[in-house]
Amino acid sequence: MVFKRLLGSLGVGAPTVDTVLDPAPVLPGGTLTGQVHLKGGQADFDIEHITLELVARVEAEHEDGESKGVVVFDRFTVGGGFRLGAEEPRSVPFRVTLPWETPITELYGQPLGIVLGVRTELAVAGAKDKGDLDQLTVTALPVQEAVLEAFGQLGFGFKSADLEYGHIGGTGQQLPFYQEIELVPAPEYAHRLNEVELTFLAAPGGLDVVLEGDKRGGLFSSGQDAVTRFTVGHHDVRDWTAEVEGWVRQLLDHHATYGAHSAYGAHSAYGAHSAYGHGTPYTDHGHHGHHDDHRSGPGVGTAVAAGAAGLAVGVVGGMVAAEVVDEVGDFFEGDDEEEDEG
Repeated sequence: MVFKRLLGSLGVGAPTVDTVLDPAPVLPGGTLTGQVHLKGGQADFDIEHITLELVARVEAEHEDGESKGVVVFDRFTVGGGFRLGAEEPRSVPFRVTLPWETPITELYGQPLGIVLGVRTELAVAGAKDKGDLDQLTVTALPVQEAVLEAFGQLGFGFKSADLEYGHIGGTGQQLPFYQEIELVPAPEYAHRLNEVELTFLAAPGGLDVVLEGDKRGGLFSSGQDAVTRFTVGHHDVRDWTAEVEGWVRQLLDHHATYGAHSAYGAHSAYGAHSAYGHGTPYTDHGHHGHHDDHRSGPGVGTAVAAGAAGLAVGVVGGMVAAEVVDEVGDFFEGDDEEEDEG
């Protein structure tokens, strides 16, 4: 999705910018490539810098409920320091590396409901304008795909995915938010679990897999959340179905006594803010309390092949795609309104 706009804050006759991302999905930690196409205005302009911002639609929980906003999670200067002549066309190619923790937006080509974007900022003669926004598609790493595939083989179904503002305690999380993939439990676990929330925290050497299980309560007891964490390598070779089944059983056996709104701090209050804009900081008043530091041993070889029946089968493609399109529209339209107000 490409948006070509006049750089309004620079006045009539200013240059235009049109950023085009290469169409292939990108992996977390992978290389994003594309071109920034400029067209000179009615006079010569000195282009000070061209900057790309990675932005995400993120949810935050606070005392008054939930709110959504735009968070900038990385910036790259990809060009600048030249004069653009009147009516002159110029293309600036770029190659930038995404953060390892970049959320995945699709699985097997099926959208997950996560909206990411690339916003282009052009600085000309001391003025700046964020005049171009493009949707960013990120697909799963092989090991992420393998874990999700294993959940699918065990009978778990995809429910939803979102981005939560906050930090998972006890991890090396780098971004100010994390992705939660909510799974409907397989029938054999449905009497003990309401749902399982899965978070990947990728890094160059591997990734942490954080599982939170929303346990069902009994006749005389309320439900509770249990949290476990496991570490896997990018090239581990395992019987992933058996591995994940073991994780689920450990999650069920985890006799934590804290609830979702206490020690599992990402679900506690984030302060008095009810909405946030571009990178506006939130106060993190809580941290995830992960008490299981079990680490699985490293393996060798490659990850499991993709394409078999798994979680993606449970996604109702048309409905999810429609929701994503609507949200992308809100994402960019809301972003523009905030820019205009500023």
